Amino acid sequence: MPAEGIAARPHSEILTFEEITKVVQEAAGMGISRLRLTGGEPLVRKDLTQLIRMLTEVPGIEEISLTTNGHLLEEMANSLAKSGLSRVNVSLDTLDPALFSRITRGGSLERVLRGIAAAEQAGLAPIKINCVVVRGINDQELPELARLSIEHPWQVRFIEFMPVENLQDWGAGFPAVDHRFISVKEIRSQLEGFNLVPENGHNGNGPARIYRIPSATGTLGFISPIGEHFCGECNRLRLTADGNLKPCLLNSVEIPLREALRGGEDIREIIFRAVSLKPLGHTLSEEIPDTHRTMSQIGG
Repeated sequence: MPAEGIAARPHSEILTFEEITKVVQEAAGMGISRLRLTGGEPLVRKDLTQLIRMLTEVPGIEEISLTTNGHLLEEMANSLAKSGLSRVNVSLDTLDPALFSRITRGGSLERVLRGIAAAEQAGLAPIKINCVVVRGINDQELPELARLSIEHPWQVRFIEFMPVENLQDWGAGFPAVDHRFISVKEIRSQLEGFNLVPENGHNGNGPARIYRIPSATGTLGFISPIGEHFCGECNRLRLTADGNLKPCLLNSVEIPLREALRGGEDIREIIFRAVSLKPLGHTLSEEIPDTHRTMSQIGG
């Protein structure tokens, strides 16, 4: 998130709950069965639990999950579970309270940990912990973060840093642009002492490659969109808050949907088009994507 924040969008440009539900109804009729609510930060959307309840009633939808920074999770975990949310992913890049505050521009590690505990108690499980590994920031903490999976039934997921509208100078004390990336291969090498065992057949519908520390309660996941990309297995479409479909997170292609939806047009052809435009693979090795949106505006 830029230090100056991001310009607010007028309500007229943002999809209503009814419009989101309509898109999901059409998508579910075409075979999509799992939803994830991302952001920005989805828990700041007013009456989010109402949207979740509406989406749970769509025939064909089997699971609704949510990715959050965790700051509002302690207060909302019970209501989210009662509304029909299945589980949560929580962003947690460090276990150092001071560094956490710097990375998140004032966030509270203690508050997020309380939120994770509340989510677990509310049954929003299995909980996944998302850790974006950045050289010079948190790469020295990998063993400590991995140990979370020993004590808790969580999937701790190590994710490669993705160059999506975030290649500006981050300020004093943060690494230079060309020093931030660390590959999943190197991440795994730093955890060799744990004698990781592959969890064959348990990768589910997501991009993570799953391992377990012997006798651990939880698992470790490794997500490599760049070093060992999974484009051939990608089954995701992203619906942006302002009504565009993104076939690929890592390029700039967006298919407008909002006006057709508001005009009463059949949007199934637009969804088909978005699927057909999913690329064979991203081109990050050749160029940096010009997405026009920061990752905090797209959601992972």
